[in-house]
Amino acid sequence: MRRTTRELVEVAGRTSSLSYAPQPVVLERGEGMWLEDREGERYLDFMAGIAVSSLGHAHPALMEALHGQVDRLLHVSNAFLTEPQVLLQEALVQASFADRVFFCNSGAEANEAGIKLARRYQRIVRGSSRFEVVVFARGFHGRTYGALSATAQPKYHRGFEPMVPGFVEAEFNDLESVKGAIGPHTAAILVEPIQGEGGIVPPCDGFLAGLRTLCDENGLVLIFDEVQCGMGRTGHLFAYEGFGVEPDIMSLAKGIGGGVPLGAMLARESVARGFERGSHATTYGGNPLAAAAGLAVLHVLQEDGFLERVRDVGAYFRARAEEAKSRCPGIREVRGLGLMNGIEVDLEATAASAVVVAARRQGLLINTAGGNVLRFVPPLIATRRDVDEAFRRLLKALGDTETVAGHD
Repeated sequence: MRRTTRELVEVAGRTSSLSYAPQPVVLERGEGMWLEDREGERYLDFMAGIAVSSLGHAHPALMEALHGQVDRLLHVSNAFLTEPQVLLQEALVQASFADRVFFCNSGAEANEAGIKLARRYQRIVRGSSRFEVVVFARGFHGRTYGALSATAQPKYHRGFEPMVPGFVEAEFNDLESVKGAIGPHTAAILVEPIQGEGGIVPPCDGFLAGLRTLCDENGLVLIFDEVQCGMGRTGHLFAYEGFGVEPDIMSLAKGIGGGVPLGAMLARESVARGFERGSHATTYGGNPLAAAAGLAVLHVLQEDGFLERVRDVGAYFRARAEEAKSRCPGIREVRGLGLMNGIEVDLEATAASAVVVAARRQGLLINTAGGNVLRFVPPLIATRRDVDEAFRRLLKALGDTETVAGHD
């Protein structure tokens, strides 16, 4: 017998150990920018599974690729080659600064691979004992122990101490702070070109270029965590392209699979020599199904005009947000690039979460980042009309926040 929404919510409450507190909605299907729950309520999706559903829901190219691959082959060991994996490797190398690709399943795994490669490169290739990695306050790199230790946000560490040693914190957008963090044991700098979980914080002019210079001058590896800001999110295929600064290592995940779990660590040849056969490995990473999804997503992102439209709609979003700010005293600041945007509200974090609830009741799905920042990372197929509809619902939600604060 089909379970009701209430029954499923109750079962989830009894059995789930997830750290998220799911909203009491059971989503069942989606198409384009819209999701639908079991009761037939429709929601405009400006969350995209936290920047994952890059092509929206049920995109024809992605569905065709997945159905075709399911009929042929789901998984084999990486002791063998499959065509989707090899073609995706080739496509990522051709589109980026990188020469080598390591596939995995998530952003945390991609960052773990990048950290391991940077350390091993310093020891095996350069013959040094360097191991420290400079990371940034309010950064976020994942929930596994290495990636969590690189995440300079104490709230994520609480109860899991001690953290893995070898990570030194600096201030984002402060080159002097970075210089002070570099020492004789420094191996690499790990940075999100745009901080995501930290509140959608772009770099100031010259910051990333300054990091590149510091790495070159000190023999360090520059690692860009593009798990959230990569794969078209900023209106460039990779965020680094918009800043004109190339890293040595880059991590990708979230939007690369369009909803299928897939991560990748890319590296230039000189640094990739730190890995030898068997020094790092994965069971599921880059399996045929995930790689077929990645290829489909990449081909759509590379279609003529696609990324230009992302930049246009992103600029339109920020213009609409600034217009709303002029009329709504609860909006403090608007920031972002492409379709990765944050609206900082003049509310405590708990009240910002109430805006998320109110927005859902208005049929708009969003979430928070960095406490009191409303995060908008819709599918990259969003149009100006979708933005208009999102703001119509958001403004109603902002006006209704007081009635939902503290309960649902």
